[in-house]
Amino acid sequence: MNTKRILYISVLLGALAPVLIGAAPADQKNKKGESSEMIKPPIAEKIEKKLTIHGHTRVDPYYWLNDRENPKTIDYLNAENNYTKSMLSHTEKFQEDLFEEIVGRIKQTDNSVPYKTNGYFYYTSFEESKEYPIYCRKKGTMDAAEEVMLDVNEMAKGHSYYHVADFSVSPDNKLLVFGVDIVGRRLYTLFFKNLETGEIYADQVLNTTGSGEWADDNKTVFYTMRDETLRPHKIFRHQFGQDSVKDVEIYHEADDTFRTGVYKTKSRKYIMIAVMSTLTTEYRFLESSNPTGEFTVVQPRQRNHEYHVAHFGDDFYIHTNWNAKNFRLMKTSVNKTGMEHWQEVIGHRDDTLIEGIEIFEDFLVVEQRYNGLTELRIIEWETWREHKIDFGEETYTASVATNPEFASTWLRFNYSSLTTPNSTFDYHMKTKEKKLLKQQEVVGDFDPSRYHARRLYAVAEDGSKIPISLVYKKGIDSEGGNPLLLYGYGSYGYSIDPFFSSVRLSLLDRGFIFAIAHIRGGQEMGRYWYEEGKLLKKMNTFTDFIACGDFLVKRKLTSPDKMFAMGGSAGGLLMGVIANMRPDLFKGILASVPFVDVVTTMLDDSIPLTTGEYDEWGNPNKKEYYDFMLSYSPYDNVVPKDYPAMLVTTGLHDSQVQYWEPAKWVAKLRDKKTGDNILLLHTNMEAGHSGASGRFHRFREVALQYSFIFDLLGITPGSPGN
Repeated sequence: MNTKRILYISVLLGALAPVLIGAAPADQKNKKGESSEMIKPPIAEKIEKKLTIHGHTRVDPYYWLNDRENPKTIDYLNAENNYTKSMLSHTEKFQEDLFEEIVGRIKQTDNSVPYKTNGYFYYTSFEESKEYPIYCRKKGTMDAAEEVMLDVNEMAKGHSYYHVADFSVSPDNKLLVFGVDIVGRRLYTLFFKNLETGEIYADQVLNTTGSGEWADDNKTVFYTMRDETLRPHKIFRHQFGQDSVKDVEIYHEADDTFRTGVYKTKSRKYIMIAVMSTLTTEYRFLESSNPTGEFTVVQPRQRNHEYHVAHFGDDFYIHTNWNAKNFRLMKTSVNKTGMEHWQEVIGHRDDTLIEGIEIFEDFLVVEQRYNGLTELRIIEWETWREHKIDFGEETYTASVATNPEFASTWLRFNYSSLTTPNSTFDYHMKTKEKKLLKQQEVVGDFDPSRYHARRLYAVAEDGSKIPISLVYKKGIDSEGGNPLLLYGYGSYGYSIDPFFSSVRLSLLDRGFIFAIAHIRGGQEMGRYWYEEGKLLKKMNTFTDFIACGDFLVKRKLTSPDKMFAMGGSAGGLLMGVIANMRPDLFKGILASVPFVDVVTTMLDDSIPLTTGEYDEWGNPNKKEYYDFMLSYSPYDNVVPKDYPAMLVTTGLHDSQVQYWEPAKWVAKLRDKKTGDNILLLHTNMEAGHSGASGRFHRFREVALQYSFIFDLLGITPGSPGN
């Protein structure tokens, strides 16, 4: 099984501060060749800030934008929003049409596939025209009366942003604990609800990660609290009915490069505390029936040792990279958990990455990655006979779904591909029978047979083969220089699998090819793929993406005047670097919540996520890493040159990539760039890293992005293919 704020800003609309806004060096039109109205982009004031370390000084003229409480900062962000709106005003009808088109494919009234645990079936319901989920359950059978646990639509009234992170039901099925964020900064308040009476109690716990785990006494809840940098750093024990000021601190992770969390094993027998950094983990366990007892360490942390723990019977099963780059599976008695007692269950393979396990009474399911694709490997405990599920497509994504019961012989898994909508299956692990329980319904005339998915390989500078997953509508000219959107991420070992998106049809049906570059820094090709794209090898991530773009042009699938690049967060860093390195390769770039001020951010340990990510990016307090980061940091490498057209998006309350990174980047680009390609910044003043809450509203930003690239190509609502 794969392991898995409070500051309100007054946004002032209206007149802009004269000291902040000046004239642009060159005027731009808001409608290409069709309007004489000239719009001047906002120009941010320069206030010199010297930043010195290792005997080297950088001058940051836009450092002042780091202060979100400064009215000038808010004025500047509003000025950029107004400029973006003005420059794209002629596309507003198209944006609305695209939004309606995207939302029109979504089944308005829908339910998730129910799963059964502790005597109840749980599922999520959506109702027509409503933004938020309704969390429901039924006792014993799906024919029983429906119990609405949380109607988030009702709860969200009066809030511009509302997110329920997680919920947990007490063992006696009577109480619910759930976490709510009303800002978008991923700082949650825990609430308690009586599922029999509907009463929401006065109990509240602030500054949490949004989830709680019940002990067997139906009174004790363990939860994780965040510090001032939003790092999950402490575990507390809360007694239901008592003021949270009386909560007992159970664990404090003092090392600021680590974060912590708490969860319950599938067996429900143990409460587990997980402590994690990029390269190192450590676990503690306590019987759920003994909530006031002392936690026991499974295996003390060791640098570069990652392990994850599952419980079954009398043993812990340990998914570990101990002497195994691609991980292996071990087991040990719950009474003797130290590494010296571990026994191997599944060995290491150089060509296969073990990503996780799911344990049943009679079967073990291994989720593994081979040749860039996920495999589900079924092993029978008694005979050790094994087989893999055959998915029958060249490129796809599959994952183990919710399987809360040990006794089942049915494995529930999720499946999709670039042409197959998201599907949930039950698979009988003995007979190999496969039952489709639900497939995402795409409203309208969608027919998967009209689209084609394939996998190609680009060759990187060092000879490495970089997989590219593509999807397009059949009938396009395979050597016709088609419009193409190339997506990339390439960090944290996070694999970008080829999944289905109904939203993407708005591109494909207008003749676009959509491509995913499976670049190093991800983990698609095994653990080494990740390690070859991090720290002092990070440049591989960027040159791999460029190699994919060059390959697609060489194959005549697209051309530089029709190819666009897209990435978000760490993928936004990728966008910033490729804009500096190869601005000639792309017609335009979409950068979402981009991590572009790498050096300054990684030197500021007061910013969320900084210290915990030294093992990903390096610690710039060490000169070797400082110099290397400085060589690629997008903000530090902006120079006078012709950049592609760019649309940059961010959120004011972003807790992961602070809004000022993209804001400063755009300000510097405005000052330095040559040529007349459009540069736009859009800040969601009411959201964070994940954008707007709600299932529909978030697609307005997608419509904005799509209309931006369509406009650059002259695609209008009346163009062929619409």
